[in-house]
Amino acid sequence: MGRLIFDAHLDLAMNALEWNRDLTRPLDEIRQREMHMKDKNDRGKGTVCLPELRKGNVGIVVATQLARYTPPGSALPGWNSPQQAWAMTQAQLAWYREMEALGEMVQITGLAGLEAHLNLWNNPLGEGEKRPVGYILSLEGADSLVDVSYLQRAYDYGLRAVGLSHFGPGRYAPGTRMQGPVTPQGFELMREMSRLNMILDTTHLTDEGFDQVMDFYEGPVWSSHHNVRKIVPNQRQLTDEQIKRLIDRGAVIGGMLDCWAMDIRFIDMVSDPWQLDIRLANLVDHWDHICQIAGNSRHIAIGSDLDGIFGTEQSPWDLNSIADLQKFEGILADRGYKEEDIDNIFSGNWLRFLRNAWK
Repeated sequence: MGRLIFDAHLDLAMNALEWNRDLTRPLDEIRQREMHMKDKNDRGKGTVCLPELRKGNVGIVVATQLARYTPPGSALPGWNSPQQAWAMTQAQLAWYREMEALGEMVQITGLAGLEAHLNLWNNPLGEGEKRPVGYILSLEGADSLVDVSYLQRAYDYGLRAVGLSHFGPGRYAPGTRMQGPVTPQGFELMREMSRLNMILDTTHLTDEGFDQVMDFYEGPVWSSHHNVRKIVPNQRQLTDEQIKRLIDRGAVIGGMLDCWAMDIRFIDMVSDPWQLDIRLANLVDHWDHICQIAGNSRHIAIGSDLDGIFGTEQSPWDLNSIADLQKFEGILADRGYKEEDIDNIFSGNWLRFLRNAWK
């Protein structure tokens, strides 16, 4: 089985609904169904489904709701009104509820649920039993919150983490490939998040937005899926200064496995991970860099982003499915990481963060 893994970024409901993937089915079957489909680049190349999560002992995930509002003139795909975006997140929520009804997943909203779930995953299974994958609900980009009052509604159904921005312009903050500050609505949203003690995800913020969030927000902060700018010098990754600020706040940074976030040579839809020899081990370079700044392994973890609009064509070539996250055990040991470090990275750091945030 391997060690328990906590993956802090998976777009499960988006894959289930917008890619029309039945994630309860075996991976080979999902790929087979998509074999002749051409509507998306990653058809037939998915890496994530519930059986593979179990096979890889990925027992806890941060699972997203994701629906962008696209203003007139933007080239990005998205919804034409905040209300449509909200409705999409509610469809995604309905999918998670269906997975719960099947016993495939279970929502974790606080400490008691977290400890009960860990207990379940750390004890042997009875005959014919299967463990549900635990999920913490996160909103990637806040566009779908029609106004700030919607946050309470979302909190009531279990939302526990929010990233203000995603790609492009955002109603609460601009995101990746943009510049500029958090909007006045974004500050209002952060005040409400603070009241509810929600986790603020810094991923996808602009540099200006990152500084504003770190100065303004008083609640818990994490960086669910972010690599290092020193290695991949573009605005999507964290600068050393940003890494230091996150460490000072007790944050954890999830390493992501999208090839363009791992190796500067990779161009999506053009490059081949095998030709460039991009492997799982490349992510350890990013982790090493953060560990050198921190002086320990307590601020790095997994936020794989696997199947976040890409599949094996844009993942390390030695990864066939999310179950291959277990390969990091050997890779990290070969790089001199001790048992305790590997435990930290696989699940310990995210668990410590949540125990602090939710106590």
